[in-house]
This record gives sequence, structure tokens and C-alpha cells, in this order.
Amino acid sequence: MATISTPSTALPTDWSVANLQQHLGGIPLERIRLYPPPGMATEKDLLALLDDREKRICELIDGVLVEKTMGYYESQIASLIGHFIHSFLDQHNLGIVLGEAGTLRILPEQVRIADVAFIRWERFPNGKLPHEPVPALAPDLAIEVLSKGNTEPEMHRKLRDYFAAGVRLVWYIDPESQTATAYTAADQSTAIGRDGVLDGGDVLPGFTLSLTELFAKAGPRE
Repeated sequence: MATISTPSTALPTDWSVANLQQHLGGIPLERIRLYPPPGMATEKDLLALLDDREKRICELIDGVLVEKTMGYYESQIASLIGHFIHSFLDQHNLGIVLGEAGTLRILPEQVRIADVAFIRWERFPNGKLPHEPVPALAPDLAIEVLSKGNTEPEMHRKLRDYFAAGVRLVWYIDPESQTATAYTAADQSTAIGRDGVLDGGDVLPGFTLSLTELFAKAGPRE
């Protein structure tokens, strides 16, 4: 039977909107949903947003619905990365790939949605996919395509959450500079230049992706 978690703690009663914004990494206020009230949102509320006609994609952070920010070009990049990994998995059946609506409860009261997530079969009980709409799983590889609406504190917190949950590798892709950063821990990273290559390492052994190839396939920008 599917399970849906509910918030176990409320936010401090003396907080202002400024406190909440700071808690969430200084993100733009328009990304913070006020209904349900901050601190009271549940996974049921999150799924309702995904199911409505607007297809609002939100993460659930400490009982707060926070809209993800991604433009068409960032979505194109994420889709291409997913495509390259899918093609690799056709020959190496190591796990599955989720896209930018793949909800995962990586920690209690933390539902994260990576732009692309790879999960090895070993993480699934008996190698079978769960029925829950928000399974309690952490990906082995989480990929985030940075957008202008992302803030540095927000992405630092997301890194900490990912590695606290057991994620083994995180890639942050910067479309503006056409570079990337690969993290093996929240405080351990490797910068990858425009002519560099993403490497799956022990998480996705044998997989590589040239940033030059990725951005060339995405098409030129003005």
C-alpha cells in the first residue's frame, strides 16, 4: 500500500517571511507557496500540484512547497543528459533514470526532485520498483541544471541533503558557462571546464559525457 508522509514539526511561531526565505536559501519569494501554509504542506499537497493542469513542480522542504525553477533551455539540457544515460543503460542494465518530476523522499520531510536522477537496482527491494508515488529512496547520482532563480545557499543546502541521504555523486551543470561541477561529498568537488567530460565513476561505471557534445546537441543560443 502506498504511504504518504505528513509533517511532524511546525516551523517556529516567531518566524517572519524573511526568516523563512533565509531558511530556504534566500530563494525568490515567488517560489514559496503560501497554500498550504508554510510548515503544514504534505506529500499529498505536492502530488496534487503535479496532477493539476498547471503541472507545477515543487519540492517539499520542512513542510513548505517550494517551486523548482527551470527554463526551456535548462529543461533541454536535462532531457539530453537523461537521453545519454538511457542510451548507456540500454547496453548496461545498472538501474533506472528519473526526469524532472521524479519525486523522492530522500530524508524525513524532504522530498527532492533532481532534474535527472540515476538509481541503481541495488537500492530497490528485490530489484523491483515501488508502488509509492513518493518512495523513500535516494538516487545514486543526482543532476541539477542551474537556473537564474537558484541561489548559492539553496544549492549548498541541497548538496548537504543529498549526501546526508546517501547520494554518492552529484553533478551541477551551469548552462551559462557550459561548465559543470562534480561532487563526491558536500565539501569535495571537481570543476569541469567547457571542454571537459562528465564521468560516472563507480556510480555509473563506463559512462562518460562530453560537455562540448552535450551543449552542441542542445543547439546554439543567441
